[in-house]
Amino acid sequence: MDFAGDPWDYLAASEAIDIEHPLVQSIASELRTGDDIAFARSAFDHVRDRVTHSMDAGDTRVPWRASDVLDQRTGLCYAKSHAYVALLRAGGIQAGLCYQHSSGVLHGLTAALIDDRWVYLDPRGNKPGVDVHFSASENRLAYPDDPIHPTIYAAPPEPVLEGLKAMPRPSALPAIGS
Repeated sequence: MDFAGDPWDYLAASEAIDIEHPLVQSIASELRTGDDIAFARSAFDHVRDRVTHSMDAGDTRVPWRASDVLDQRTGLCYAKSHAYVALLRAGGIQAGLCYQHSSGVLHGLTAALIDDRWVYLDPRGNKPGVDVHFSASENRLAYPDDPIHPTIYAAPPEPVLEGLKAMPRPSALPAIGS
C-alpha cells in the first residue's frame, strides 16, 4: 500500500469527506458503541445497507459529498466510500479512498486502519453476484479478482471528484464508475 498523504490526513476533512457536518457527526455518534471494530462494522453496515447504490436502484441522483450521500441515502461506489470514510474519521478511525479496475471501469473502495491493520473494504452494497461483508482482518471486496491500485488517498483524486460533480445522472457513468 502506498499513501498519498501523511497519517493525520486520514483523519481530516475534505470537500467530499465533510466529517464536521452535523449529519455525519450524528450518525457516527449513534453508531459509535463498543470498540473500533464494532464501530467500523456498524458504519460499514449502515452505508452498505441504508445507502443504495444509485445505479442498482435506478436513482438519477449523483451525490458526491459524504453528508449528501447520507442524507439522500444513495450514491455510486465512490460516493458510498466517501460516506464510509467520513463516518470512520468522525469516529476516530483512520481511513482513505482507493480504487480498482473492474470490467473496464474504475471502482471506488475504502481502506481503513482497523485493529492496527489496513484493510480494503467495499461498502457498495449487495446485488446478485455481489455479496460484500465487513472484516477487520482481511480485504473484503465486491470484485476480489480485480486489481487494486496501490495508492490510498486521503481525499478523492481530482479527476474522480470532478467526474462525479459533472455527472447529471448515473446512466452517464459507465465510463468512470461501477
